[in-house]
Formats: sequence, C-alpha cells, structure tokens
Amino acid sequence: MQKALAALLLIGLAAQPAWAQTGVTKYVRYLAGDETSYGVLQGQIIRELSGGLFDSPRPTGRTLQLSAVKLLAPCEPSKVIAVGLNYQSHLGEREPAEYPGLFAKFPTSIVGPESNIVMPPDATDLHYEGELVVVIGREARNVPVDEAGAYVFGVTAGNDVSERAWQRADLQWLRAKASDTFGPIGPAIVTGLDHNNLLVETRVNGEVRQSERSSDLIFDIETIVSYVSRYVTLMPGDVIFTGTPGSTQAMQPGDVIEVEVEGVGVLRNTVVVATGR
Repeated sequence: MQKALAALLLIGLAAQPAWAQTGVTKYVRYLAGDETSYGVLQGQIIRELSGGLFDSPRPTGRTLQLSAVKLLAPCEPSKVIAVGLNYQSHLGEREPAEYPGLFAKFPTSIVGPESNIVMPPDATDLHYEGELVVVIGREARNVPVDEAGAYVFGVTAGNDVSERAWQRADLQWLRAKASDTFGPIGPAIVTGLDHNNLLVETRVNGEVRQSERSSDLIFDIETIVSYVSRYVTLMPGDVIFTGTPGSTQAMQPGDVIEVEVEGVGVLRNTVVVATGR
C-alpha cells in the first residue's frame, strides 16, 4: 500500500494521493518538536511526507495528531505577489483597470495560523484584507492564460495586512504591505478545489466583515497567473494574493482576525503591539 501511495505522488502535481477520497487534498507544514515537515491533513490526523512539497514527496508512514504539532505557514515562498482592486465591491464606483494591478510583499511578511500580526508602534490605521491566495506548483514564465491552471498547485487563505496611512504617505507600499507579519497564510494548501468559485470570508472577533466568492474576481486566477508570469518568473511555492472584497476597517490590539476560504479552513491571527523597538 505504501509503495502504491508513493507511486501516485510521483505521477505529478495533478495527481491525487490514494487517501484523497473526494479528490481534494490538504497539505500542511508543521513543527513537531524541533523538526519541520510537510504532511497531508485528514481530519485531526497528519500523514507525514518526506522531502519538499514541490519535489515529489513520499509518505513516510508516520502519522501525528493535529493537536500535537504547531502549524506553520504552509509554504516558504521566494516571492509574494499581490493583486490590488480586484473586486468591484472593493473598487466601489471606480472603473476596473485594464490589467491586474500588482505589488509585492516580502517573504519575511509571511506567518502562519495562530501567529501574531505585530502592529508597529507608529502604525495608526492597520487594516485586515481577507483573500484567496494561489500557490504556484512549477516554474512559470510567459504562460498563456489557457495553460495557467496547470501551474497552480493549490490555494490557501491569506490576510493582506495593510497600513492605510502609510499607503497614502509613502512613495511605495513597502512599509504598508510588506512589513514583518503583514502576510499571514494558511492553515493548509488545498488541491482539487474549483478556485474560481470559493467563498472568502473575514471575521473580526467573530463578526463577519467581508464575504464574497472568488467568482466575483475582476481578473480570475488563470488571468492573474498568466499576467504575472510575463514579467516575473514564478517558482514552486511562490504565492499570489488575489485581492480583497468589500470594505475593510482598522484593527485594534487584541482583535482576532479569521479569514476562511471555502474548502481550505480558517486562518486565525491575533493583533498585538510591537515591543522592544
């Protein structure tokens, strides 16, 4: 049985392991003791994988309880790309752009589920932005739109944390979008979902603040991946934040922000004030 599982994993990114009864697989990255590993999440059980997630990982046969590990950001991107103003509900009465508006976040902005969103002491208007996040599965450069879906490994949930005062004041959005902890993602990367029709919902202290489907994106996933790949070579594990719906509000220290993507799970983070700066 274990040999069969390993063989299935080696077929390619589009193949699903034998345990994926519904064709949907949840991959997690986690810390157990002092060891970081990838695994497949089934309910409350993690099936450990050997090697990197994008390098034909093999099942080790080891299983762990979800409660016994710390979930980390589900991948370690070399690049974090984001699309702005990609829902009409976020644009308001403004006209959509002719092409996706791109900006970058730093890999050091990435944190995982249950990690804190650290509010710099001089931040005055820090907002949540719940989003569907695309995870790239193989090197992508100058990819046509009709082939772009093959380069998507899966999707996860993300929070494009944004300091609005800095967005207005700074030459570029470096501080506003790319500061440390301003890019929570997780809890899992999920394959086999219809990424162009998923509910994206943001809750603050349990209250729903954003709720819209990815079918309402102005530029869909394939268009975004193709467009980005014209200018930036995407590598396995790179992520693209696809835009936030509706309106956003300022977060306060102690707020618990939950971003839930249908079929993926809940990304939960708490806002804290930076200390020691």
